[in-house]
Amino acid sequence: MAGTFSRLLYHVVFSTKHRTLFIDPKVRAELYPYMEGIVRNLGGWLLALGGMPDHVHLLIRLKPDMPVSDLVRDVKANSSKWVHDQRDLPADFAWQKGYAAFTVSESQEGAVRSYILNQEKHHRRTSFEEELVALLRKHGIEFDPAYLLD
Repeated sequence: MAGTFSRLLYHVVFSTKHRTLFIDPKVRAELYPYMEGIVRNLGGWLLALGGMPDHVHLLIRLKPDMPVSDLVRDVKANSSKWVHDQRDLPADFAWQKGYAAFTVSESQEGAVRSYILNQEKHHRRTSFEEELVALLRKHGIEFDPAYLLD
């Protein structure tokens, strides 16, 4: 083939360290746009970003030469540094070490986007741990519950 053609969509989830409730509305209003800028500067597209005070969900489109692990590492590191540089944001802010990433088919993009943007409604009945376990099982990912959360 003469060119490279791709549309790689990922649903990425990660939590604050120990699921501390750091991401209040004030933090979210500043943090989410900053995270979008990080994704854009890395050559990706942030299609949706949502979450709760203890975790975030991102729907991202990546170029084929950008490993999802590199993008997540850079988003977490740069956003954490940015929070620490802000005088009025939590000084002890941190992300957990790991993350979950799932590929998304084109036919499911709208449903995943809606799911991400409606996290508050979803979490009225489901905890983050229940949500994460359900996502892992839905995608056939084996895990040890003892190492699920930090």
